[in-house]
Amino acid sequence: MRFVDEATIRVSSGKGGKGCASFRREKFVPKGGPDGGDGGSGGDVYLRADRSLTTLYDLRLKGAYRAENGQPGQGKGKHGRDARDLVLDVPAGTLIYEEGESGKRFLADLSRDGQTARVARGGRGGKGNVHFKSSTNRTPTEHESGEPGEEKRLVLELKLIADVGLLGLPNAGKSTLICTVSGAKPEIAPYPFTTLVPHLGVMFDGLGNQIVVADIPGLMEGAHTGYGLGDTFLRHVSRSSFLLHLLSVEEISPNEPWAGFDLLNEELRQYGGGDLASKPQIEVLNKIDLWSRETVDQLRELARKEGRRVHFVSLRTQEGLQDLIRAVWELWSKAKDLQ
Repeated sequence: MRFVDEATIRVSSGKGGKGCASFRREKFVPKGGPDGGDGGSGGDVYLRADRSLTTLYDLRLKGAYRAENGQPGQGKGKHGRDARDLVLDVPAGTLIYEEGESGKRFLADLSRDGQTARVARGGRGGKGNVHFKSSTNRTPTEHESGEPGEEKRLVLELKLIADVGLLGLPNAGKSTLICTVSGAKPEIAPYPFTTLVPHLGVMFDGLGNQIVVADIPGLMEGAHTGYGLGDTFLRHVSRSSFLLHLLSVEEISPNEPWAGFDLLNEELRQYGGGDLASKPQIEVLNKIDLWSRETVDQLRELARKEGRRVHFVSLRTQEGLQDLIRAVWELWSKAKDLQ
């Protein structure tokens, strides 16, 4: 299924049922009174968060959704049946906006599994003529039509909910990492921009805890202005508790080993007011098997002197991987305690 993180749909709630104008007809009761029942209410439209979903593709594919109308009232005081509500499931992390002539208006943020928001209220059913009987009007024919439903144009924006956001330049090894530490199966190839859509993976420990990791397509200098894949997917790490910043030794010079980290951190500062840049980070230098042991040891010592905690790993040989996994669990535990 295709990954889609934006969708515009139309929703229509149900119309209320028409009230009934009816009179009692019974033997030996020549002037029976009004007995028209009320119409049923139209169905509401709800959006509900479902954490098992990761795309808005199905909603965008159909595009228009309508709830049932209420049933009309009947004689003998029978009320029309209320219509069933229409519930549309969306991925947890979906933002809902109503689009009108004056622009977009925020409606709800469905960030928790099972959370619901009513986006269109069904019309009220009309009253039957029994409600219009009075001392001066014993045979009323008045009755009400049901109220119309609401029609709205909704804009849905998905922000994936993950504990850890994987960031890095193209071909840094993010897809390999998420495949190694979880059951995710992203496409992996030795060329830039293999990852064109975000992927979610889940890490487990022996105590029943889990960490959701989001693999975000590679960024590059100028991403906050739309360069390369741009900032299209940066919002998917905005809810993350912390970031895991991956850099390949292929993309750096031993003379300026932290330039890649600094480059993307600047992009984070430029994006969305800089909130992403303030998130805790774990810095990882990948593919150290491509360098000599002497060069790697020199970089370790440089990081130590500068007070920079960098994890040196090779996902191909899995050197340093277990230390990195432990660091992820430790930071996750600290972030959880602060919530």
